[in-house]
Amino acid sequence: MQRIGSFAKGVWVEAGPGARPIADAATGEVIAEAGNDTLDVAGMVSYAREVGGPALRAMDFHDRARMLKALALHLNANKQKLYDLSFTTGATQADHGFDVDGGIGTLFVFASKGRREMPEGHVLVDGAWEPLGKTGAFGGQHIYTPRLGVAFHINAFNFPVWGMLEKIAPAFLAGVPSIVKPATATAHVTELCVRLMLEAGVLPDGALQLVTGGVGEGLGVLGPQDAVTFTGSAATAGVVQSGLPRGVPFTAEQDSLNASILGPDVTVESPEFDIAVKEIAREMTTKAGQKCTAIRRVMVPQPLLQPLVDRLSSQLSKVVVGDPREAETRMGPVVSLSQRRDVFDKVAVIAGEAERVFEGEVNGPEKGAFVAPHLFVCSDPDAAEKVHETEAFGPVSTLMPYRDLSHACVLANRGEGSLVASLITHSGDVAREVVQGIGAWHGRVYVNNRDSAKEATGHGAPMPHLTHGGPGRAGGGEELGGIRAVKHYMQRVAVQGSPDILTAVTGRYVPGGSKRSADVHPFQVRFGDLEVGRTLETDAREITLEDIETFAHFTGDTFYAHMDEEAAKRNPFFPGRVAHGYLILSFAAGLFVEPNEGPVLANTGLDSLRFLKPVSPGDSIRVHLTAMDKKSRNEDYGEVRWHADVRNQDDEPVAEYELLTMVAK
Repeated sequence: MQRIGSFAKGVWVEAGPGARPIADAATGEVIAEAGNDTLDVAGMVSYAREVGGPALRAMDFHDRARMLKALALHLNANKQKLYDLSFTTGATQADHGFDVDGGIGTLFVFASKGRREMPEGHVLVDGAWEPLGKTGAFGGQHIYTPRLGVAFHINAFNFPVWGMLEKIAPAFLAGVPSIVKPATATAHVTELCVRLMLEAGVLPDGALQLVTGGVGEGLGVLGPQDAVTFTGSAATAGVVQSGLPRGVPFTAEQDSLNASILGPDVTVESPEFDIAVKEIAREMTTKAGQKCTAIRRVMVPQPLLQPLVDRLSSQLSKVVVGDPREAETRMGPVVSLSQRRDVFDKVAVIAGEAERVFEGEVNGPEKGAFVAPHLFVCSDPDAAEKVHETEAFGPVSTLMPYRDLSHACVLANRGEGSLVASLITHSGDVAREVVQGIGAWHGRVYVNNRDSAKEATGHGAPMPHLTHGGPGRAGGGEELGGIRAVKHYMQRVAVQGSPDILTAVTGRYVPGGSKRSADVHPFQVRFGDLEVGRTLETDAREITLEDIETFAHFTGDTFYAHMDEEAAKRNPFFPGRVAHGYLILSFAAGLFVEPNEGPVLANTGLDSLRFLKPVSPGDSIRVHLTAMDKKSRNEDYGEVRWHADVRNQDDEPVAEYELLTMVAK
């Protein structure tokens, strides 16, 4: 008997009074117990705020990103241990790819995004600065800064690894410590994952704590600087939220009657029909259908209903349901006997409005929590009610015919909110109509066809790059979504002040701020020594008519505004013949580039280019080039963002842009 501990205030606390049993899903044997009613959850919250929070906030975004990568590497090296234990939850070897590998992959993605998309600092700039006066001496800037509390994550039983990692990754990247509360049925897998992460030796004290079992009155001490994220049923979400003090941010990912629509352009012979069969069968059987993103309802053109029933029944009949440790098993049991009872209760409800057209066989041990795949057909989905509001959280799906696309959208939306809806079609017109028709009720719309099938990630696979959440019944929350998820644990604040003040606060040069000139060309300064605000002011260069004509003929850009005086004058934007915008950029580069070998390795692009005033023959230009921002890329080099301000002989801005270079360390 394994006694599943909690990790509280830096030490492991064994299961104790009030511990609850955990059974092997396939054999029914009790293998562990978890929980301790004497656990000091309130003390854990204080420890996270007072110890974990300051330690994480002392690290910058890139430090935290490197920490996430180190955790991912350590878990990846030890994932076989997680695989071996996960079999007891009913998960097959293929299922481990969704939970264990998916969770580790999510850590890698957030580590990468943290290094590439976030500054090497402690505040995240949101948008451009806003001048609030005539001269630009005073303005405002939105920034994000970490909340000063704790993120309390309450997770469901179906993904004991991914469910935890997809929540703690953005919280850690934001600088906010986490307390994880897994569902008891699979808490032993989460506990092992936490032990492995602690063994990596990269987490500051108090950054991560684990509660197995109940939380008692612990949530009552949370406040507005904290955040609670929940995954599970709507009923439990309501109980949790009602027990929170006022003002505590709460995000729920809950019940979801996800739908799939087979487009009217699909025929039995088309590749899309085979894709639909594969998607539906996979979503019914992966994790024994215990996925919040699984396909529960399928809208099918009436002529394709029976062919789809036949093909799906044939596909599902090949699924071997049994002990997940056995090599031939393709689908294991649901997580527990209580979950099995719940699935069968929901199946009975669905059967009141739909006909069961397929039920598979079970080859597992008698005491296991096995549920065979169940496929239903609801012939009159307009009159039905329960099939649009009942989620059997297992290998159960219902097919329903539709008349036209409008009808299909109405049926999909009767679920009143889901995490994902999918559409299988090769028609752009069909895709446009469906996305416009169902987008408001679904957090993600997944479209697949013959062109994308080889790379498509699957209806039921949330990606860390995209938002995971949904409106209405699905809870109304949002998780993942790249850096959007990080911002959930941060506070957006508007800071007002002078350009110098805002530069100091953000670590990013604000136009109009003080510049630092030096004798050494900034392109000769290595990454670590280059200061934000260092500026090069170039000499001026006159633009001649000969320059314009040479550039035009050399590039082939003989647009009339550059070549025909009278035609150019008829254009409301130009006083006559003018220089090409790209000539201005090219000559600007010629003014500020240092030709000798040095730390600048490459020009990788430019952003926010604006041409502000025409340059006529006889005008001259000069450039102020200012180091605006820096991001480390690896041990050898980093990215420097330069603000290029191109002005004419009257000190009027003619062009502005941000130049990106890679600079050696």
